[in-house]
Amino acid sequence: MSDGRVLLVTGGSRGIGAAVCRKAASQGWQVMINYVSNEAAAQAVANEIATAGGIAKIVQGDTGTEEGIAAIFAAVDREFGRLDGLFNNAGVVDLKARLDSFSRERLERMFNINVIGAIRCAGEAVKRMSTAHGGRGGVIVNNSSMAALLGGPNFYVDYAASKGAIDTLTIGLSKEVAAEGIRVNAVRPGIIDTEIHASGGTPDRAHAAARDIPMQRPGLADEVADAVTYLLSNQASYITGAILNVSGGR
Repeated sequence: MSDGRVLLVTGGSRGIGAAVCRKAASQGWQVMINYVSNEAAAQAVANEIATAGGIAKIVQGDTGTEEGIAAIFAAVDREFGRLDGLFNNAGVVDLKARLDSFSRERLERMFNINVIGAIRCAGEAVKRMSTAHGGRGGVIVNNSSMAALLGGPNFYVDYAASKGAIDTLTIGLSKEVAAEGIRVNAVRPGIIDTEIHASGGTPDRAHAAARDIPMQRPGLADEVADAVTYLLSNQASYITGAILNVSGGR
């Protein structure tokens, strides 16, 4: 059983998730780093945290499946015996396409991970953190996207729709558990220079889109991590149901 605050980061082996793991650990959180397939990347983040004097564990699990979610939370229970924070970050994009070309398989993958997985992870976190379930309270930060507001036309409307669902989840859940010691907020990153663009088939998208961003540059994963760790912190103790744009003004 751990005595320190414990944070679970889904999709924590790269990009924004990895940046949040590092920054949260530097602020005293013990971190459970979830990954799907790249164990070496997750272990590298955990090793960085350990070298800096922090505590981190890794767990494999696909948040798009019930088996994966069960494995993730079983590891949290086994390794730490408590949960105080969740960064609900795991998500996918797909290749650039118009809506009239989307297959059911594409949509099922997108929504299984980005929506159903996020809702299920939030539910498991509430079971462990809510005072109604005997918990100590806690905080959930969901990772949305500016695409939820902009719609993702001619790129990936399905991804934008999935992030619109995350906005609604954030607002509704925040009201549902506010009296149970749990704060629920979200960040909406804009164009951030991470590996996710390559997985969507456009590795240069972040820099190519700079001209469309009022600040004329893509954001950095560390800049999003600053916003996430603020919302996780006691400095945000009276903030719930908020969605913070981290988008360079886009």
